[in-house]
Amino acid sequence: MAADPTADNRPQVCGRELLQWRREQLKAGGTPAELNWLLEFQGGLPWRELQALHLQPERSVPLRVPLEEMAALWQRHRRQQEPLQYLVGCCPWRDLELQVAPGVLIPRQETELLVDLAEEIARAQGRTPQLWADLGTGSGCLALALAQAWPASRGIAVDLSPEALSQAQANLRSQGRLPQVELRQGDWWTPLRQQWGSLELVVANPPYIPDPIWQELDPVVRDHEPRLALSSGSDGLNAIRVIAAGAAEALAAEGWLLLEHHHDQSAAVQQLLLTAGLVEVEAYSDLEGHARFAVARRRSDR
Repeated sequence: MAADPTADNRPQVCGRELLQWRREQLKAGGTPAELNWLLEFQGGLPWRELQALHLQPERSVPLRVPLEEMAALWQRHRRQQEPLQYLVGCCPWRDLELQVAPGVLIPRQETELLVDLAEEIARAQGRTPQLWADLGTGSGCLALALAQAWPASRGIAVDLSPEALSQAQANLRSQGRLPQVELRQGDWWTPLRQQWGSLELVVANPPYIPDPIWQELDPVVRDHEPRLALSSGSDGLNAIRVIAAGAAEALAAEGWLLLEHHHDQSAAVQQLLLTAGLVEVEAYSDLEGHARFAVARRRSDR
């Protein structure tokens, strides 16, 4: 985290006092990692500086907000199971700090790999997609990352949720990418009908959690993040079925589709893509080694 030029105007707290405060907060529950996250993104205290206080507890450090304010957020997180990202209003993702709010899915670390896969495909093809799309854009994280990777390209980000599109718009605008990415409301391929046959690359992180598993999710997820962005029928594949079925018509000739799915759906998703007439269907693993992504291509018209 870059140094804050306004740090001299921040409230100062003694390192010993802050470490004692941290111990007291953890007595209420939660993990050290969660509390460290709150200290960094709400308090403005990077992890390395926090660790340095264990060696130099007599030092004073500046905080963005008073400890009392962070304690109140911590208690809301612990007692009401509200996500810290919603309470603070931001979520770090790749090299971005995204705005997030209730009604919008919080971006996950594994989804970063979809961007890496898209960039690998572009490099292998030796050209940047000139028209791409992000289905179910949510916070706009994928659209923003692709816009940064391919500044000369044009993207279209689709979502059914007005709340999500509003959040995506804010994130794209904050990075100066709104002119490059058009936002459209609607269900999967439908808002892209005018571009069917021209989309060179499409990414999607659709809802894929089976309904029975969604019921058992941690309350911090189940009770606060939008179900629309999480669960998708009894087997979790309802949205992916729609995306796979429309891909051969919507993609450009030799265009690519990249999907994220549940850790145990790889075989089923690959079969859906093959049944839809796509080729070069491959599975890719997430950070824990689970087959989490599927990549496929539309046949050439030749």
